Amino acid sequence: MNLLVFTDLDGTLLDHRDYSYEAARAGLDRIRRRQIPIVFTTSKTRPEIERLQAEMQIQEPFIPENGAAVFFPAGYRDFRIADGVQRPPYTVVQLGASYGEIRGFFISVRERFGLTGFGDLSAEEIAGLTGLPPEQAAMATQREFTEPFRVDNDARVDELAAVAAAHGFKITAGGRFFHLIGIGQDKGRAVRRCTKVFKKNAESGIVTVGLGDSANDLPLLESVDIPILIPHDDGRHAAIDLSNLIKAEHPGSRGWNEVILQVLDRLAE
Repeated sequence: MNLLVFTDLDGTLLDHRDYSYEAARAGLDRIRRRQIPIVFTTSKTRPEIERLQAEMQIQEPFIPENGAAVFFPAGYRDFRIADGVQRPPYTVVQLGASYGEIRGFFISVRERFGLTGFGDLSAEEIAGLTGLPPEQAAMATQREFTEPFRVDNDARVDELAAVAAAHGFKITAGGRFFHLIGIGQDKGRAVRRCTKVFKKNAESGIVTVGLGDSANDLPLLESVDIPILIPHDDGRHAAIDLSNLIKAEHPGSRGWNEVILQVLDRLAE
């Protein structure tokens, strides 16, 4: 049996307050030893993911910016990726709109709805809002597909979403920000596209595992064989109801570690 793990980062593998993954080291080590692909599926940008992968000694495909694309390292496992585009050092399957398109629409409605996006902020301002170190906040500004933003009045988000949909975009809600993204993308679609590539290149069956903590991760969790929901910092779980859903007991990296080790033990039996 081949396993394929998709995981959200903020609030899931990474603790909400300080972005630490220290409590998940045992699970990460076992995944590395068993050479199980772990695909980061996140709102973070490519540079942010590259930094984390280097820290964790991981070189696997990843899905940045809420399902905007699947990035496969060039030559990854000698996979054939029929719809991939070469963007050295990656083969990329793009699902979302370009940042230029996203930002152009955002600017056109910014004043009308009282929006402030990452493109309007300095790295220092983003660091203040997120708690990220300045160098990591600078990486978060390097958008390729999506625009995180805040709105003066949350009650107007539905109205904004309707306007966005009429122009080929949509709004998702993350842990700290709303995100303006292409209407044809979400984490679930990207997970399914990535899984399809693995299945086409696999010699035996694949079981997919997915971990997330928020409503934004529902498409991801719906698209895997074993969905796992991590609670928020206050211990409450997002309002997600799937028949086979596993709910972790603890938030962040501790909950991630405990449940992934349990799943790996069970599947090894």
